[in-house]
Amino acid sequence: MEGLVQGKVALITGAGSGVGRAACLLFSEHGAKVIAADINGDNAEETAAMVRDAGGECVAVTCNVADPASVDAAVAKAVDTFGRLDAIYNNAGITVSPVPGKGLRSLVECEPDEMKRVEDVNINGVIYGSQAAIRQFEKQASEGKGGGSIVSTASVSGLTGYGGVIYGTTKGAVVQLTRALAIEVADKGIRVNAVCPAGMLTHYAGMDPESEHRDMILQSMGKAHPLGRAIDPRDTAAAAMFLCSDLASNITGVNLPVDGGFTAGRKVGG
Repeated sequence: MEGLVQGKVALITGAGSGVGRAACLLFSEHGAKVIAADINGDNAEETAAMVRDAGGECVAVTCNVADPASVDAAVAKAVDTFGRLDAIYNNAGITVSPVPGKGLRSLVECEPDEMKRVEDVNINGVIYGSQAAIRQFEKQASEGKGGGSIVSTASVSGLTGYGGVIYGTTKGAVVQLTRALAIEVADKGIRVNAVCPAGMLTHYAGMDPESEHRDMILQSMGKAHPLGRAIDPRDTAAAAMFLCSDLASNITGVNLPVDGGFTAGRKVGG
């Protein structure tokens, strides 16, 4: 039985850990050829090795999504290695560092340099990835192989007032970019969607997935979700893979919550 993305070539950013690593493994399980891109080249290579050990095809590339030349080089690596590009998953993202012992920083506690870095990665990184992918998709279209899929990781923080002002603002930008770009490139057969996860235990915001407090953190996250459990990185990766697949061939401009019901509301009396 063929996989959901059988034979597709997918570039995944932020591939060195968390959702990006889960996506590389899952896309490969379902037949994709994967380019694992991360600013930390060693982590990207570790992910690629895991995919290859599981029987998949994957190459690693060091990529700073805030640098358009670096993103262009990652796309070129995909084409040089596998001959084309079918999908880009703009997953790389960061947030403002928390205040030790307090948690999320308030807006007035955020420093300009750190805010700019978050904006460069979370907003410009998605823009640069989308630009690079569209240019490649258009080139392939001129060769009679049109279309393509762009998926980005937004967040429930881009849909609700949750997760900090700066982070939420950048993810709100990804939500709107997804809608606007989907309209702009629809006539080229290019689809643009995003996934919006809720609480996950990844390296986000300095969290340690291997922490001795792992179970307590997961339980705490789960209490915020009507389904009662934290979001697993593989849950988010699965939604992204679906949106890259042909099963989603008539879906574009969608910001898909992967949130255990978080954005649906709260049970009366709950």
